[in-house]
Amino acid sequence: MTTESTSVPPSPGPWPSGGPGHAPGLTSLAPQRGAADRLALPPRRPAPLRFTTVPLMAADGLAVLLAAGLMSEPHRGIRLLLLVAGCVLLLNGYAGLHRPGAFPAVLDELPSLAARAGVAWCVAAAAVAAYTPALAIGPAALLTAYATHLGAVCLLRGVVHARRRRTARAHPRSALVVGGPAAARRFAAAVGQHPEYGIRPVGIVGARPAGGAPQPAGEPGLPVLTTTEEIHRAVIQNTVRDAVFLTDDPGLVTLFQHYGCTTWRVGGERHDGPMGDHLWGYGCRRLVPLGERRGLTAKRLLDVAVAAPALAMALPVLLLCALAVRLSDGPGVLFHQERVGQHGRLFTLLKFRTLRPADETESATRWSVANDRRMSAVGNFLRRTSLDELPQLWNVLRGDMSLVGPRPERPYFVAQFSRIHAGYADRHRMPVGLTGLAQVYGLRGDTSIEDRCRFDNHYIDHWSLWQDVRILLRTAAGLVRPAGS
Repeated sequence: MTTESTSVPPSPGPWPSGGPGHAPGLTSLAPQRGAADRLALPPRRPAPLRFTTVPLMAADGLAVLLAAGLMSEPHRGIRLLLLVAGCVLLLNGYAGLHRPGAFPAVLDELPSLAARAGVAWCVAAAAVAAYTPALAIGPAALLTAYATHLGAVCLLRGVVHARRRRTARAHPRSALVVGGPAAARRFAAAVGQHPEYGIRPVGIVGARPAGGAPQPAGEPGLPVLTTTEEIHRAVIQNTVRDAVFLTDDPGLVTLFQHYGCTTWRVGGERHDGPMGDHLWGYGCRRLVPLGERRGLTAKRLLDVAVAAPALAMALPVLLLCALAVRLSDGPGVLFHQERVGQHGRLFTLLKFRTLRPADETESATRWSVANDRRMSAVGNFLRRTSLDELPQLWNVLRGDMSLVGPRPERPYFVAQFSRIHAGYADRHRMPVGLTGLAQVYGLRGDTSIEDRCRFDNHYIDHWSLWQDVRILLRTAAGLVRPAGS
């Protein structure tokens, strides 16, 4: 859990926009500014209201009401109705059926709707039979209710989807196409000729070719955007609501999601969604923002549930560490340092002081203090055992950090590493952590920054609550044989 270190150039002079072997790509769109400007994202724009969600939930609930209304009088109770409706809404919502794909069709949804409706009615029938055996629902009545529910929900959802398609055709949403100029021009032309998809391309986002050659013109009337300032201006002026990606670029995906845009990935690889989810033959899937992923609320609950008791149980150890630091190194037990958190937000990280830097510049720009002769025996012990990191449990409780995530770094080094390592800035899509996947694989101390950001981005792309639990268990096992920093 200790702060990582590696070899970096000693001087804070200018850095190239890409490291060795880093080909110019869409990530080169970032403007060359100061560190603070590079880290800060524009003010988050609220995501547009999803007018389809409520009608679909209403359709599911009304279908249950129609099915229950056909049942015999003893089974027409409000408790049965609420139980079935609650199960249906919960199961459909968890499956994403209240947040449909690009171009939903009832026949695409039918298998999922049928399976979840069957589960809901069986659960309700079992509950009735268990608590009121005299009112047990027979197979015929249960099958009739299920069939009625399924027919009604298909009809009602079909009406909702048809209305959505008519609205999309009459009022297409402005979109930016992200990808190579040639491919983006072809895609924009195809979608522009088919208004039934409800998308109106208003610009192409592409990178400048190597060597500074002028960017080729896009589709007639479609500007080619090459900087974040131009993207910002286009999003505001055209009320852009969608960003369609022909290539993978997590950094730009995060930027557009920060603006409140719906992000789509088309073409390039096999998509596991319904066959109807395509844009004139281009496979299409929605890129779900991290904040909308299932379980991120549970991640925060896990942080609080673990960090709060851990902080309480560690209180005697914290007091002993603080006393040892005070007696060994004098006043100033805690070390405060500015670090970069999720979406580039800065926060103050807490540690026990193991070395008093000469000045603020050394604190902000010196990479590693391991083996520094100024470090006392107490400081060396705290770093070797990772006890100096214990105060960061307070950062976790405050919400500055999570228990598991990419390790936070200082703004000075984030600015440098973002320039020389493709994908380093993408680590900030997720809350930073006390420990992480890179750390449990031994990537700490003088190890590769490129390897770390690859591990961190892999963790973010495949995040699950169970993976957090696994990393915490492996971290706890690693503390038995500490290596320090």
